[in-house]
Amino acid sequence: MSSPGPLSRYLDGALSIADFEHRIAAEEPKIHAWVEVRREESSHPGPLHGAPFGVKDIVDVRGYRNTNGSHIFAHRVSGADAALVELIRSKGGVVMGKTQTTSFAYFDPAPTRNPRNPAHTPGGSSSGSAAAVACEMVPFAIGSQTQGSVLRPASFCGVTGFKPTFNALPVEGFMPFAPSLDTAGFFTANALDMRLLWLSLGLPAAAELPEDFGMIELPCDPVMQETFRNAVQILGHYGCRVRRIQPPGSFHKALDAVRTLQTFEGARTLRQLYAEHGAAIGAKLAELVRTGLAMPEDTRLNCLRTLELARQEMDDVFQTYPVLLSPAAVGQAPEGLASTGDPRNNAYWTGLHTPAISIPMPVADGFLPMGLQMTAARGNDGFLLAAACHCHALLHAKA
Repeated sequence: MSSPGPLSRYLDGALSIADFEHRIAAEEPKIHAWVEVRREESSHPGPLHGAPFGVKDIVDVRGYRNTNGSHIFAHRVSGADAALVELIRSKGGVVMGKTQTTSFAYFDPAPTRNPRNPAHTPGGSSSGSAAAVACEMVPFAIGSQTQGSVLRPASFCGVTGFKPTFNALPVEGFMPFAPSLDTAGFFTANALDMRLLWLSLGLPAAAELPEDFGMIELPCDPVMQETFRNAVQILGHYGCRVRRIQPPGSFHKALDAVRTLQTFEGARTLRQLYAEHGAAIGAKLAELVRTGLAMPEDTRLNCLRTLELARQEMDDVFQTYPVLLSPAAVGQAPEGLASTGDPRNNAYWTGLHTPAISIPMPVADGFLPMGLQMTAARGNDGFLLAAACHCHALLHAKA
């Protein structure tokens, strides 16, 4: 079984704040995970006992810079905490600093590098949060997802990323992008730490485990496909009943609906910013705004109808297969920093509003990390976390 994660070890007294600060000093010059490091000196009493955490730089933290990943707001300072930051602080967590994000949480890359191989992208848009946790600079970090901005970086960096049910975590104080999709999420080293964090925040838990799993083979390259099938085989060896399924046709339509909805809503959210700054907001984001503003008004309603049908039909699938397994990305982290990778395998679940988690799979020597994506029905977050802990233990059991 894998060793306890940094959050578990910190709360058990095996790690100190100084250990995380030493990791930042050693790793940050080559990884560039942070916009600002400035640890708070005091904390509220609570189950997190002063555990430090990183906050994606689209999220308000009182007294800290909030740049949205852009030089346009390089010196802007937040006057209040986002609701999620306030919740974590109320449970004893302390802010370590702000983590890098792609420009306005879209596809124009951040300077962050992949800790597993700095020549490769860490993914986006929650680039710095994933990298900081992968380097054990903090035991957990806040991210956000509108398509695949938590699950994909988690897969690329070899950590656990969790996107809860839509609106399970508050997004007040987050930079809005596409309000019908925007979801807060977390990064931890492993599934056990994620469940521990969830429980520490007073969120619903579950103890029961699934007996039947569905497997959906989303598009991926041969290396990811082989790694995914190997992970499924390991789970089957330990008694998990996994069956390949074909999701309903509405599921496949969800991908285009999510992409279109993000473009339509994002363009209107960022219209004024684009009017003031043009391409300075990022070349890819500027193109999204231009494209989205040209879409007719009924585009959004059509997308919402498509996604609602898909949610209803997938609710029936989850009745038979309480947890679905799929590849968390198309492949390994792409080489270079020009692209943050393809979010398609995550976007389905964002649009469906289901909880989804990526846990590291065993990989062959010489390959970068790849994640197993696990999803459950809306509202079954605690159940999914229990299942993820179980599967992580099986995948990384010592022979």
